[in-house]
Amino acid sequence: MCGIAGLLHYGKKAADDIEAMKRRMSHRGPDADGTWISEDGDVVLGHVRLAVIGLGETGAQPMMSHSGRFMMVYNGEIYNFPLLKEKLAERNVTEFRGTSDSEILLEALEHLGIDETLSLIKGMFAVALYDKESHTITLFRDRIGEKPLYYGYVKDAFVFASDIGCIRTLSAFTPEINRKVLGIYFAHGYIPAPHTIYRDIFKLEPGKKLTLHAPFTPGSETIDTYWSVREVARKGRVAPFRGSFEEASAELERLITESIRGQMVADVPVGAFLSGGIDSATCVALMQSISPGSVRSFTIGMNDPAYNEAEYAKEIAAHLGTSHTELYITEKDAMEVIPLLSRMFGEPFADSSQIPTFLVSRMTREHVTVSLSGDGGDELFGGYNSYTSVEGVWNKIRHIPHPVRRLAKGAITKSPLYRNAHWEAVAKLVDAKSPESLYRQLFEGTYGASEIALEKDRLPYAYTDGIAGCDEMGSVAKDIMLMDMRMYHPDDILVKVDRCAMAVSLETRVPLLDKDVVEFAWTLPLSFLRREQTGKLILRDVLYRHVPRAMMERKKTGFAIPVQKWLKGQLREWAESLIDEKKIREQGLLDGNVVKQIWDDFIMRDRWRTQLWFLLMFEAWLEEEYG
Repeated sequence: MCGIAGLLHYGKKAADDIEAMKRRMSHRGPDADGTWISEDGDVVLGHVRLAVIGLGETGAQPMMSHSGRFMMVYNGEIYNFPLLKEKLAERNVTEFRGTSDSEILLEALEHLGIDETLSLIKGMFAVALYDKESHTITLFRDRIGEKPLYYGYVKDAFVFASDIGCIRTLSAFTPEINRKVLGIYFAHGYIPAPHTIYRDIFKLEPGKKLTLHAPFTPGSETIDTYWSVREVARKGRVAPFRGSFEEASAELERLITESIRGQMVADVPVGAFLSGGIDSATCVALMQSISPGSVRSFTIGMNDPAYNEAEYAKEIAAHLGTSHTELYITEKDAMEVIPLLSRMFGEPFADSSQIPTFLVSRMTREHVTVSLSGDGGDELFGGYNSYTSVEGVWNKIRHIPHPVRRLAKGAITKSPLYRNAHWEAVAKLVDAKSPESLYRQLFEGTYGASEIALEKDRLPYAYTDGIAGCDEMGSVAKDIMLMDMRMYHPDDILVKVDRCAMAVSLETRVPLLDKDVVEFAWTLPLSFLRREQTGKLILRDVLYRHVPRAMMERKKTGFAIPVQKWLKGQLREWAESLIDEKKIREQGLLDGNVVKQIWDDFIMRDRWRTQLWFLLMFEAWLEEEYG
């Protein structure tokens, strides 16, 4: 796990500014750093390294291919690099300087070509490859989006980095807020790819490859898709799994086990996060089943039973025989993290589980360098109850013409009923035009994103641009799952895990996002995934071969914190200082009346809206970056 950066056609300050970029992301690579500058000075590549495989100098980057033609900076891990080595041997490429997956990847890119290499590799990665002969830079990012990659133009120079904060450090950069994305941010609590908070800076989307030729003219880049979860889902519908539930469960266990086997390879200590939930328990159980010794497992707990799964995790660990470490955190521990978040994420990000994620990462890093995570189970195997609740609501309203439903909404909003939270929600939901818009509206308060930001010229809601129709995947539930896999998972869940873990120089790996696991999951019928209010049926079946069913069949509390309680207590002064009416008005970005109403509704009428935390994290970011 590392951090990469590059400046192309940047000018005289390139050498100094690449050093500033590396310093900004030194937490991503505390073990070593390097810089390469082309002879003409037009291409500058930087790298910071967290050594995990091939710890010596032979794994150092930027790395030059044996022929001298290619230079590479790379962040991530290629789990099946032995397969690449076999493919290279078929081309008589057998001499290597060391044992790092970086060297194998670079030689594969040269001898097998970029496209064939991308079709073969399994892992998490963000790569920049410079071809000195063709004067071409190629960037590509892993299929699901585990590793970040930002790019864009700064005064006609092409720049890229693992951390958007690196771009913020550039002497030539003018940090102009992209007001068009504010509506999307206040709808979701994060800014989905390809957008960022800054104008002219973008995220490379998962499964994409960007190519740019010298002289690296703005707008001349081409972006191609080499893998798409949407296409995988479509293929799964066309060619579904035809076997029994028992056969599917056995195959899933085999695939996850093989994924874990590959992801346990490292030259440093490896462990795993363990909550009391299905996903992490499955990963740890299978990890322990193939480990020659006790797996290191880690969890955090809170004394508030409504937010504590540590006792469950401890019970699971004892049953599996892991070497388990737990840490009970206090409210003080959690609240001390809040001032760190803005710099950690580099742009507005408001998933409050970022706080416990950071704390468990920090504790884990004291013992190991790599930790496996159970993320992905909900989105791949139908874990969220919202998948079926949206389908139920939509089936009740879909046959009523939308104009009639819109009239109903108008009548409710003008009546005394609208003061009631239930009828407020009804008014919003009956106006939905599709399951996608219904799903989005479930997560908005009375004041939607369109009413918080002042900018009128906005980008459309991100959820609305991807799904052709409510029956594309054969069911509303699977459509919503696909929406989450395309945006919520890469742009919220994986961002949270990567930034929180890398803030303490911990590498995280996600076995459930293995290419073969993902592609198999999308062949499974919905009946293998959900039944009424129970999700992840097939993943549970795998787990119950290793952990007793009775140990897992309980209500999950979630990886969360009591943020609402804190905002009325210890955090109230902090919150009110951030959304001060005068400050909001002077910024000229948000509607101060709406912001005040959201806060007053919470404090005076106990009406919580998720947008309140979104607002606080946005204002905290503004304060960090602009003072």
